[in-house]
Amino acid sequence: MSEIEKLSGILSITFQNNELIKQAFIHRSYLNEARVKIHSNERLEFLGDSILSFLVSDFLYAAFPKLPEGELTNLRSSVVKTSTLAQIAGQLQLGNFLKLSHGEEESGGRKNPSILADTFEALLGAIFLDLGLEPVKKILKNTLFSLIAKIYKEKSYKDAKSSFQEMVQNEIKISPVYKVTSEKGPDHAKEFTVAAYVDNIKWGQGSGKNKQEAEQQAAIVAIEKWKKK
Repeated sequence: MSEIEKLSGILSITFQNNELIKQAFIHRSYLNEARVKIHSNERLEFLGDSILSFLVSDFLYAAFPKLPEGELTNLRSSVVKTSTLAQIAGQLQLGNFLKLSHGEEESGGRKNPSILADTFEALLGAIFLDLGLEPVKKILKNTLFSLIAKIYKEKSYKDAKSSFQEMVQNEIKISPVYKVTSEKGPDHAKEFTVAAYVDNIKWGQGSGKNKQEAEQQAAIVAIEKWKKK
């Protein structure tokens, strides 16, 4: 059974343009090792990111008619954040289909949350170009959308930075400070790592596609650690 047939079985979708689907799994690190000229999945990721944001927004607007704009925005951010998308990519076994350089392979690229999240978005972009919007909706309905009720119920979409600041200030009257500790990748696909400090002590660290997402992830980790101190 070919990789495309395996993927088709996992997603319960029959592809028309197999080469386009294969491109969704070509990480940029693989380009220098390929024997023929190929393209990475970055353009497909760009497209898939926009499609994902639109479909999640559409779903949330209909599912939560009483939520104000600010909470809808926070909920959407929680749904499409790197860790959530990487979780879905893991469930779909997308890491098994990745084309990576030897170096990226050895450094654990198949389990890298950022790479997995990007690949999931690239796959959505490829499926949209190949088959249209409905199959993309089907995938999200069977994966991502099923997590939304849990995220909403647990209120985990609430602004973690504000929650952490409130916790800290209630005890010691100072505010957390967030510092970027690393910044990797090209301009259109950067990954930021941010650490949360209180009185020069690091309480949490998180990563994301922008500083805001990374700060939120750092705050989530910091909150859990602060509760246990």
